[in-house]
Amino acid sequence: MGTRREPTARQRRLAVELRRLREAAGLSAREAAALLGVNSVQISQIESGIAGVSEERLRRLASHYACTDEEFIDALVAMATDRTHGWWEEYRWRLPASFLDLAELDHYATFRNEVAVLYVPGLLQTEDYARAVFSARVPELTAEELELRVRHRMARQQISFPYKLVVHEAALRIRVGDRATSRAQLGALLEASEADHITVRVIPFDLDGFGLAAGTMTYVGGPVPRLDTVVRDAPHGSAFIDAEAQLGAYRMRFRKIEAASLEPERSRDFIHRLTKEL
Repeated sequence: MGTRREPTARQRRLAVELRRLREAAGLSAREAAALLGVNSVQISQIESGIAGVSEERLRRLASHYACTDEEFIDALVAMATDRTHGWWEEYRWRLPASFLDLAELDHYATFRNEVAVLYVPGLLQTEDYARAVFSARVPELTAEELELRVRHRMARQQISFPYKLVVHEAALRIRVGDRATSRAQLGALLEASEADHITVRVIPFDLDGFGLAAGTMTYVGGPVPRLDTVVRDAPHGSAFIDAEAQLGAYRMRFRKIEAASLEPERSRDFIHRLTKEL
């Protein structure tokens, strides 16, 4: 297999998991290479995501690493052998790689749990709201860059997986655009909340002692829990978190936030009241 110029987030995740398996087995890259009959450079390329790995080699490595989790191994094989050319590839070299990584993550998600504090999340934004968000960027985007980002965001909104959103009242009240944009966004959020696979819950301002409202989080389910991903906003794009201990902490964090929020029906009533105030 040839080397890749720019591995995707999915390819990098596969590489990370293979390195973790090797390290858990107490083997060096040189020792792993000897077991496969290749040189250590090839192992390093596989573990950095710049080179792929065949199913046969992946299963041999898993066996050498004494990994007995068949469901996990099958999931890694699916990642290694998938040849999907997603719609997001048309934006490659036109948008930052993090935009493509998010779209790819959406495509393979089995569920999504999200906490929003300042903005309505991208997957549920109206076109005008998204344009207002991107227009506020410093330095300003060119007209072409702005429209590319809006178009990409709208294309991501084909949500088929179970989606739980807990949104703070602040995000519902902040006027990213004008009054009409805010009213339309709240209406779109209400409409989305009626879908069977989308649950919207609200954290009101008057909830006592809610320190967990300090930051946003996006928890995306993988084919097995070990392949879940947390997405956090970073200064130059999105940061993907996949360490098992941190995943467990974020799972607990979301459960606490969800338990403290309003029930879905009360949340819809809350959003409806806000809409009438605009």
